[in-house]
Amino acid sequence: MAEEHDQRITLEDYSSSSVPQFFTSIARPEVQANNINYPHSLILLIQGNLFQGLPNEDPYAHLATFIEICNTIKIAGVPDEAIRLSLFSFSLAGEAKRWLHSFKGNSMKTWEEVVEKFPDESLSEALERFRDLLRRTPTHGFSEPIQLNMFIDGLRP
Repeated sequence: MAEEHDQRITLEDYSSSSVPQFFTSIARPEVQANNINYPHSLILLIQGNLFQGLPNEDPYAHLATFIEICNTIKIAGVPDEAIRLSLFSFSLAGEAKRWLHSFKGNSMKTWEEVVEKFPDESLSEALERFRDLLRRTPTHGFSEPIQLNMFIDGLRP
C-alpha cells in the first residue's frame, strides 16, 4: 500500500504521445485493386475546380463538376464511389477544407454521406446568401415576386 501511495502521477502521465490514427473524416473505401495510382493530371484537373466555401460558390455546381472530372477515369477493381471518396478532399480549400476536417476521423463512409453533409444549408443560411447576392447587384431590376421565385427555384438541388 505504501508503494501505491509513493508513486506520483505527473502531467506527462496524462499526455498522449501516440499519433492520431485518422487524419481525414472520409473513410478509405475498400477496393479490389491492390494499388491505386491516380494520374497527376487528374489531381490537377480537380484542383482547378477548388471549392473554398465562399458565400458566392454553389456546392451543387461544384459536385457536378467534380463528378464529371472523376468520371473521366476508370480503374479495374475500383468503384466510382471509391474514386470520388478518395479524391474529394483534393477539391476543397480554405474554409471548405477546414469544414471537412471538422468531422470525426473516418466518420463519412459513403459518397451519399459526403454529398448530404457538403451541400447541407439551413433555410435561413440560404436566404441570407441570396440576400447578400442581391445586395451585391443593386441594379438587378427584379421585382420582389420575381426574387421570391428565384429564391424558391434555387432551393431545389
